[in-house]
Parts: sequence; C-alpha cells; structure tokens
Amino acid sequence: MDAAQIDRVRRFNRAVTARLGVLHDHYLGRDRPVGEARLLWEIGEDGQDVRRLRESLGLDSGYLSRLLRSLQADGLVTVEPHARDRRVRTARLTAAGRAERRVLDDRSDELAGALLAPLNPAARDRLVAAMAEVERLLTAATVRIDAVDPGHPDAAHCLRAYAAELAERLDTGFDPALSLLPDAGGLKPPRGLFLVARLNGEPVGCAGLRLPAGAPAEIKRMWVAPGSRGLGLARRLLAELEAAAVRHGHDLLRLDTNRALDAAVALYRACGFHEVPAFNDERYAHHWFEKRIGPKAAE
Repeated sequence: MDAAQIDRVRRFNRAVTARLGVLHDHYLGRDRPVGEARLLWEIGEDGQDVRRLRESLGLDSGYLSRLLRSLQADGLVTVEPHARDRRVRTARLTAAGRAERRVLDDRSDELAGALLAPLNPAARDRLVAAMAEVERLLTAATVRIDAVDPGHPDAAHCLRAYAAELAERLDTGFDPALSLLPDAGGLKPPRGLFLVARLNGEPVGCAGLRLPAGAPAEIKRMWVAPGSRGLGLARRLLAELEAAAVRHGHDLLRLDTNRALDAAVALYRACGFHEVPAFNDERYAHHWFEKRIGPKAAE
C-alpha cells in the first residue's frame, strides 16, 4: 500500500469529520452524538430489523445495543421481537422519534447548504461531482466477496436473479435446465467454486468456476445486480476466479456468453480474454472466450 495514499486518505478523513461536525457530542445542535442521529435516519419511517442495521452500519452488536438503549430511554425508539420469529428484533421510531428525525433532516439540509454556499456555481458542481465519485468508490470498497455453497440462500437469490434477467434479455428466453450447467451444485468444491458479493450484508453479485481435471477452468453464472453495476464488481469477480483457477493448477480460463450481453462481451475483452471457436455446444452462447493465466501467460 502506498504510504502517500494512506496519508492523503487520513487528511481527507480529518477534513471531513471536522467540517461536518461529527466530533461533537451534540451533532447538529441536538442532544445526541452522530451515531444516534444516524441510527434514527437508518431506522426510517417503516422500521428496520436490528440485524440489518448492524450490517448496513458496520457496527458490532454491543455498540448497536447501547445506541438503541439510549434512544429507547429518550422515548424515540421501540425494539420488539418479530411476530413470527422472536429471534428477529425490529426497531421502530415512536412519534417523538419521527419528529426528531424530521428536525435532523432539516438541519442536515442546512449543513449541506452551508458547505456549498461559499463556493461559486462551478466549484459547487465540482464538489458535488467529487462527492459522488468518492461515494461510488467507498461503496465499492465495502463490498465483500466470499466463497459459499451454491445452495446458500444468498447464492440462490443471485442465481434466481441471474436467470430472470437472462430470460428477459435473451431473444430465446433462458431456462437453466436447458443449459450445460443445469444445476449450480456442480460448482461445489472440489469440482468448482462459487462466489457471492455482498454489499451491507445483501447479495449483489455472483460468479462460478468449474475446475475439471485435465481441462481448462471455466467461468459460469456471473451476474451483478443492476443497482450495483458501475462499482467494478464484475472485474473483481473475474480477478478472484482467475486467481482461484491458478491456485488449482489451471493455465487456461474459458467462458461463453450471449450476443445480447454486449457489456459483458466488452468486459471480457478488456480483461484480456480473446474470442475463439466454439469449445462447447451451449445453446445460449454466441461468443466463446479464452485467456492464458498463471506463469505461462507471461511466456
């Protein structure tokens, strides 16, 4: 990691925390620190499961419990077990909590306006654009990619979404049972690998890798949720699968794709794959790609 980059990130963090007033116990002039104020916003008008709050904010259970107890003591929040599953607890705003949230929203708008007011219109546009880019990159940095069983609920969610999107986008429709990989269970170790990308605990992408003995490794079932595209997740998934294929002794990586998926075709080419003649009889494929990987790729 570049030391100058680390120093620049730390300077940015100091500037932002000081300018936004998060160092004070009375955030936005109210009687609570920024953690409690943010929690009120995250709970929202419809309430939120405590587990989801913990994952979205990246808080440990103990600290989140202390924040909730403080808000409960002030009469702003209730925390109750779910009617059908008492292991699941839901936090909801009281009437006082909703009123406090509205005050915080108004004061947040005022703070944002105060940040922009000293700047001329061009500088405001630059700042807002830079903030959008920082938000995008920070979001990308919070995505976790883990190897899971293809039968895991998060994997199943991604595979259903993958199949539904292909069924809509392909002119032939899409039925996984008619493909060369009718069951993603074929991507279990040692014959394969299945990755799931999660953002704030929610599955937003997946990719599988076939690891046949004595044959090239093959990428299957790669998908990124529409709302998470543009974060570089597809490239990260490709890189993780390539590294896994190398670790398992493979020097050639293959994939096939449909002509309707033009963005995917462009991505594969940009990532070093080159088009080759068909190497299988996948009914949904129009393009076949290969990439030399590992030590032989540099020869």
